[in-house]
Amino acid sequence: MTKTAEKKAIIAGASSGIGLAVARMMLAHGWTLGVAARRREPLDRLAAEYSGRVFVSVIDVTASDAAVRLLDLISKMGGTDLYVHVAGVGWQNMPLDAEKESATVLTNGCGFVRMVDAAFNYFCSRGSGHIAAITSIAGTKGLGAAPAYSATKAMQNVYLQALEQQACMLHKKIFITDIRPGFVNTNLLNDGHTYPMLMSVEKVAAAAVKAIEHRRHVAVIDRRYRVLTALWRRLPRFLWRRMSIHT
Repeated sequence: MTKTAEKKAIIAGASSGIGLAVARMMLAHGWTLGVAARRREPLDRLAAEYSGRVFVSVIDVTASDAAVRLLDLISKMGGTDLYVHVAGVGWQNMPLDAEKESATVLTNGCGFVRMVDAAFNYFCSRGSGHIAAITSIAGTKGLGAAPAYSATKAMQNVYLQALEQQACMLHKKIFITDIRPGFVNTNLLNDGHTYPMLMSVEKVAAAAVKAIEHRRHVAVIDRRYRVLTALWRRLPRFLWRRMSIHT
């Protein structure tokens, strides 16, 4: 990264996993950060490591006051150049447990829209900005083992594409980066299942930061998953529905 010493960013979902790894990497490259999550303790520990360069806010993206809290954090920082959305949940849910499916939609759907819209409107008011989000390759096709997760990730992909178009329609210099990793070794996958081509958090964070730096529109992480998703897209529906994809 270059010329980032004066740059400010906010990361939602920064208490663990990819969000925390991205935060550490950006701090190492000179960014000033606002970090947000439901749990305050990990955020406070990060702030203690980087005195004066980390602003902390407790935000539950599913709460009705989440957008207000985000705007308060932006104000506390004196503005921001970048909003990174990492917050999310997901499960394999073959039994279609209603509580899990609903929680996934509430967080990855409603919470995502609430936060990204607040960031987008803020950047519209100042005329420019950058929104990046960690989505997933799961949005490429409907996965029978995780219906709500793959559906909400597909929604996120399309929503970001729509915002990108809207920014152009409004003549605003707002860049959108949709970051789509494959399986990542985080607590999200600590569910007793085995996952192929599992990637480390550090590898994914490095690729995500690179995609943000270069203002990529869509970044699939990594090369193996780029090939896989390209093949998935070409499979006709009648073949896809007969495939047994589970771990």
